[in-house]
This record gives sequence, structure tokens and C-alpha cells, in this order.
Amino acid sequence: MNEGRSRNMRANRRADTKPEVALRKALHGLGYRYRKDLRLDLPGGVRVRPDIVFTAKKVAVFVDGCFWHVCPEHGRQPTTNEWYWTPKLRRNIERDRAADAALTASGWQVVRLWEHEPLPSAIDTVVEALRPAPPEHRFEGTEGQ
Repeated sequence: MNEGRSRNMRANRRADTKPEVALRKALHGLGYRYRKDLRLDLPGGVRVRPDIVFTAKKVAVFVDGCFWHVCPEHGRQPTTNEWYWTPKLRRNIERDRAADAALTASGWQVVRLWEHEPLPSAIDTVVEALRPAPPEHRFEGTEGQ
């Protein structure tokens, strides 16, 4: 890898990306409180680090980058060093699926957003996930009447 590429790769953030920060600010402005980049230790030794975590509601939010998580709309196959990038990106997808499964099995609701999603849409998706589930309606049977 050449020095310019290495410098670019080091500049990529794992946390506090622009779309993530914008979403957090908007949610905070709406009165939502959350933890950021909180490590969750799940059963089976699985460790997951969602971008935004609502611990009381058990909602984990990920803001996925189009390149790193192979967005179907914007993701593209690397044209150089495919021997490195193809398996790397495949492992990212597998890790995402494993994290989703572990969180879901532990009673968490997982919200995955793409970095290119418009902010209002992303906010709506998260807010919807935070809404309490509607109560189940139980109707008394009419047996014996």
C-alpha cells in the first residue's frame, strides 16, 4: 500500500463519523438521551459496539459506511488489492450479521442505517424503534354464551 493510501486509511474514523454525529445531535435536540460507542458484552462472549445505544429501551443503532459495509446502492468492489479488500469486506458483513443475531437473541432491537440516508429519514427510523410497542388487545372469548 502506498503512503498516500495509508494516510487515507488512517484518517477513516471508527466512531464519530459525520452522519453519526449529525444523527446524535438531532436525536439529542429532540430530547433523546443515549450512550455512544458503548461496548455491549453479550452471552457467548460476543462483544458489540453500536454507534448509538439506548440502554433502557434496548435499541442499538449502527450508522454503516457504504464502502466498509458494502452498501447495495453505493458499495463497490475494490479494483486494486482485491486479494486484501474482498475478504476484508466479506468479514465486515459477516461480523455485522453475527452482531445483529447476538443482539436480537439478547432482546435488543437493531437499527442499521446507511451513511447516505437523509437525516430526517434516519431520525424517523430511530424514533420509531424507540416507541413503545402497542399493547396487545385481548378479547374475552364468548364461549358458553
